[in-house]
Amino acid sequence: MIDQNKIREQFPILNQKINGYDLIYFDNGATSQKPLTVIDSISNYYKNSNSNIHRGVHTLSRTATELFEKSRKTIANYFNVKNDQQIIFTAGTTDSINLVANGLAKNYLKRGDEIILSTYEHHSNILPWQLWAEENGGKLKVIPLLEDQSLDYVSLEKLISDKTKLIAITQVSNTLGLITDLEKIKSIAQKNNIPVLLDGAQSAPHMAIDLQKLDVDFFVCSAHKMYGPTGIGLLYLSEKWLKELPVSKPGGGTIKTVTFEKTEYAEGALRFEPGTPHIAGAVGFAAAIDFINEVGIQKIFDHEDELVQYAQLKMTEIPEVIVYGKSAHKAGVISFNVKGQHPFDVGTLLDKYGIAVRTGHHCTQPLMQCLTIQGTVRISFAIYNTKQEIDFFIEKLKKVITMLS
Repeated sequence: MIDQNKIREQFPILNQKINGYDLIYFDNGATSQKPLTVIDSISNYYKNSNSNIHRGVHTLSRTATELFEKSRKTIANYFNVKNDQQIIFTAGTTDSINLVANGLAKNYLKRGDEIILSTYEHHSNILPWQLWAEENGGKLKVIPLLEDQSLDYVSLEKLISDKTKLIAITQVSNTLGLITDLEKIKSIAQKNNIPVLLDGAQSAPHMAIDLQKLDVDFFVCSAHKMYGPTGIGLLYLSEKWLKELPVSKPGGGTIKTVTFEKTEYAEGALRFEPGTPHIAGAVGFAAAIDFINEVGIQKIFDHEDELVQYAQLKMTEIPEVIVYGKSAHKAGVISFNVKGQHPFDVGTLLDKYGIAVRTGHHCTQPLMQCLTIQGTVRISFAIYNTKQEIDFFIEKLKKVITMLS
């Protein structure tokens, strides 16, 4: 059983009032709030250990290097990765996907090749592949949705051809909250010897991720959605791709030796980490993982699942509300609209009561086009949210509907 008061005490930002009301933060899909342990870890790093890493022989540099590499080990252990060199620190999910796309474009993707995405992908998992396709005569194929807005897995096999070189797919839709059936994706991919990139930006905050068990080629996620700092995330590479993915972002720290004639690059994670990394971010990311471990990721999933199902039921009882992707198999997110009303208007009025929600297309414009809507209101949950907050939200949503009618 989760001690909700004890959890909430660790998030100082939740103590404030917005427009005279207690803050209700339902925008966790965009970024989660940070516990004191994460805030303090970053502050302590800058107070006591700040230095550049890997190349210094003085005490502070060695201390900072140890903290940075210890953070890598903490994160690798959490995701059940035996070789911590398979965890590459990046600026976040978007940066990670671009690193893969630019690397694969070097010698793996050929002119006219095809990449398969899903209808509910975030723009970050569309634009890098689209840019490559435009420049190389490539083609993006898209897994369509069924009437219930889940993916049409039957159609996936029909999309595959001898030119299919990658399936890049999100594990959880950031707009609908629906969880992708990864086993179906993998079975088709493995049968056709196609690598899989898994976007974990919206799954890693909510559910256990065992990368040995998932057995994908690439996995990406961001710390800031997992109670960690902004500006840092990770790229996991399978052992094969750790050796074979070409460097696409070279710089200091990625090398063994450099001459004007030839450069020999480092092995392992350093080969993909140019320049001075976000050292404090890595320390904060590891502290966020420690927080998740302390609470328990299964407890987080169960708590958020209870909130999602509770809110989804309450919302479907309001005649004016349309809920998208209604399902018992969701992770932390509900998107909805009020009939005849613009989502911005709904979100603006909810803010008057201290309720923070996200409005718009959520960087999933192709999905919005598929649903023939301009956007939605999105509520998304974290471990510190409560049923009492949902009750207040439902009460004020009804009032907002009356005001807009």
